[in-house]
Amino acid sequence: MSKTKALWYSCWPTAWGPMGAAAGDEGVCRIILPHYQLDDLEQMLAWEQQDAHRDDTPFETLIALTRDYFNAKVVDFAQVVCAMPALTTLGGKVLRACREIPYGQTVSYSGLARQIGSPDAARAVAAALGKNPTPLVIPCHRVTYAGGRLGGFTAPGGTELKARMLDLEKLNAPA
Repeated sequence: MSKTKALWYSCWPTAWGPMGAAAGDEGVCRIILPHYQLDDLEQMLAWEQQDAHRDDTPFETLIALTRDYFNAKVVDFAQVVCAMPALTTLGGKVLRACREIPYGQTVSYSGLARQIGSPDAARAVAAALGKNPTPLVIPCHRVTYAGGRLGGFTAPGGTELKARMLDLEKLNAPA
């Protein structure tokens, strides 16, 4: 993973609860999905990102998009710049391929492994996604087991949150 030093962090309300993020010169390096109380989330980000400053300005686009997303609008996060590992690494390939999964669609871990040219690497793909520091913008919730079962989700809220996000997208995805 890229070790971008966070310069800024922010917390904001959404329809599903507060979210937070941190960013550095390379882009967003941490996203926290709705799970925590706003005060707790702010304290956690301030502790994690001790040299960063609270500033909503670098996150204006992300804030607007996440609010739309959790208000059941079809959203594309492509314009949000994320710090990612080098493309030459498995993690870099996985996160970039995952980022291309369209709203309302899913792909299996093995399907994503085939997409990056490593058809036998489904477990490695799952491990890379388990370390995804920017969920939703890199939509790892859209990756499931081959039979359609959810698979894991390491964000706070776990597979219950993953299921809710996938259900939201199924209801609103363009036909």
